[in-house]
Amino acid sequence: MKTRVLSGIVLAIIMISSLLTGGWYLYGLTLGISLIGMFELYRVLKIHNTVMAYIGYAAAVAYYICMRLTGGKYDMLLLMIAMMAVMTVYVFTFPKHTSQEAVMVVFGLIYVAVALSYIYKVRTITDGIYIVWLIFVASWGNDTFAYFTGVLFGKHKMAPVLSPKKSVEGAVGGIAGATILGLIYGYIVGPEIEGMFLSPAITFAAASCIGALLAIVGDLCASAIKRNYEIKDYGKLIPGHGGIMDRFDSVIFTAPAVYWAVFLINRM
Repeated sequence: MKTRVLSGIVLAIIMISSLLTGGWYLYGLTLGISLIGMFELYRVLKIHNTVMAYIGYAAAVAYYICMRLTGGKYDMLLLMIAMMAVMTVYVFTFPKHTSQEAVMVVFGLIYVAVALSYIYKVRTITDGIYIVWLIFVASWGNDTFAYFTGVLFGKHKMAPVLSPKKSVEGAVGGIAGATILGLIYGYIVGPEIEGMFLSPAITFAAASCIGALLAIVGDLCASAIKRNYEIKDYGKLIPGHGGIMDRFDSVIFTAPAVYWAVFLINRM
């Protein structure tokens, strides 16, 4: 428990300082987390040292460089090139690799690197220094409220095969808690917001609610993959917490969810 708490504190310090600072610090940290996460996923899939996996890593780096230099104008082009490069290797090395391996390399690129890049994308938009915290309010806030609500009131299993300890009551409590946190946070930082928000408190509450809903899916998705491959954790990088994929499984879904929720709500 002591190790878990200490490593959690260190992780929190790194994340808080990077979100406050933004810029190259957050950019480099997000890229590093993405590459490590991809490696952990590919290792579980037993493709981490293949030529196709290296294309995936290279594509992730190229994607981040493009995001930084062009603001994401050529994201889709890079993803298409990566997909075609992986399939080219698959074709010309056949039957060394399987179609499933090729698909999973591209999946890992999108599932981990592209999804996590939204942490940096959110931070760079107008008022991003305030909005970016919603990603973690929705994900880690949901986890915290879901845990305590589940312990106190949990009776109905939500996904008994994937995660026996998760309950419907816990999920409801987690979503409600994250939504309330988003509402309070939006009310507090509302006077500092420069963007054209009709109501920062309502916008932040809605975005946090959507993010919390998808955080549950993200957590279960990572658990499903672990169940498929019969592993407990993706890695041991964070003592007491497992690997990057174990700690950021819900963030993978909440980061793009918060970005697009705020973007779309702000245009209604």
